[in-house]
Amino acid sequence: MESVENTTAGSPDAGMSRRRLLQLMGTAAVAVPALGSLGANAAAAPSAPRRRAASGETVELNLAYLGDANQQATWEALFAEFNKANPDIKIKATGLAAGNWGNYVSTVATQIAGGAKYDIVYVATEGQRLFTSKNLLLPLDDYIAADQEAIDDYYADVPANLLEWTQKYGSPDGQTYFIPGGYNTVVMYCNVEVFEAAGATLPEKDWTWDEFYEAGVKIKENGGYIYPLGSDFPFVQTMPWLLTNGASTMDADWATATYNSPEAVEAAEFVKKCIDDGLSPVPGGEFDGLAQLSDGKLGAIAGGRWVTGDIRRLELVDKIRIVNWPTKTGNGSPIGWDGWPIMKSSDHPDEAWQFLKWLTTTEASVYYAEQGGTNIPARTSVATSESFLADAPAGSELLPAAVEYATPIPSPDNLPEVEAAVNDGWTAAITGNQDAQEALDAANEAIQAVL
Repeated sequence: MESVENTTAGSPDAGMSRRRLLQLMGTAAVAVPALGSLGANAAAAPSAPRRRAASGETVELNLAYLGDANQQATWEALFAEFNKANPDIKIKATGLAAGNWGNYVSTVATQIAGGAKYDIVYVATEGQRLFTSKNLLLPLDDYIAADQEAIDDYYADVPANLLEWTQKYGSPDGQTYFIPGGYNTVVMYCNVEVFEAAGATLPEKDWTWDEFYEAGVKIKENGGYIYPLGSDFPFVQTMPWLLTNGASTMDADWATATYNSPEAVEAAEFVKKCIDDGLSPVPGGEFDGLAQLSDGKLGAIAGGRWVTGDIRRLELVDKIRIVNWPTKTGNGSPIGWDGWPIMKSSDHPDEAWQFLKWLTTTEASVYYAEQGGTNIPARTSVATSESFLADAPAGSELLPAAVEYATPIPSPDNLPEVEAAVNDGWTAAITGNQDAQEALDAANEAIQAVL
């Protein structure tokens, strides 16, 4: 479950953003894993999968996730479904309210050094390289080889891009350390009635920055905002504007900062213009995007699959249409996915593997989707089925379709420092505290120094 999901709860654009929901739900991406590989210590790999010796013994697995006790019920529901097929394996989940991925990884590493035992940890894209850099994970290659038919079935149903990305960004030494879970892309959830009342054009699928601006002007004239722009959550508030203009915060290897490119500056200047012209509330204030969307005062909020849960709760499904992010040069979206590893310190790696393997099944993926999962199932057959599309806004099929043009959210080892620089630069640029070029120049320098 990458989120119950993936969100930054204080984010003005979605009521709950990907990071916050990740924190709140432990990013529970339960079920839809999608291959991943990350480096660790090759010497830790068993020559062959180890199997439990004592038949009939009940084994308890300890699982850690980023979150707190408030998410326990969600995890228990998942484990109960797993136990139907594996009654002799029990799972105990521990939420670590660490606040961010850097603190989470450090907390897990410190606890393990102090003698704590975890069999499985949950980690999203933003923390996967951090985990491997701590040398905490057990290579999964022998387990995969022993269950090759099941894993091949899973991989055959996962988008090729997702498999390629998890290999590229998660396998520094060529071994496999993660079975990834579901993923999230970013789209806009638009209130059709708000657009119609303002006489603004809402596309069925694609639109441009200019068309977004023109619709915003009409919605403003009708007493509303088109969308709340901000800077505190790069996954939703910054990266989509960059990517739809051919820009990003760094290169594809996450080694060189590119945040001050002409295309990035142009994106920041466009966002600033929308704020200056009153199409968006001024960032930094109190603005409840979901409430305003529900009250007919806001045209759109943004996010991944996790927003659908809020749309259902507010009984807005029939009023909302999902459209792709407005574009300048072409479609673009960040993408992040869940990772499920086995810890090197695990006393029960065979049973832990049984859980990871279960997550790859169609049954687990369908169960998660039907229970209102907050990310996109990695299995394409499920992501395009009624299990995923039922009781969801029109256009929900665009969420999994975005994987074809999405870009992995840059997540180097030192992500917290990088993200702080990204946020500071974007804030300065879109609020006018600094010229956009100067703001992104300074942020780019800060990012490169960290990298």
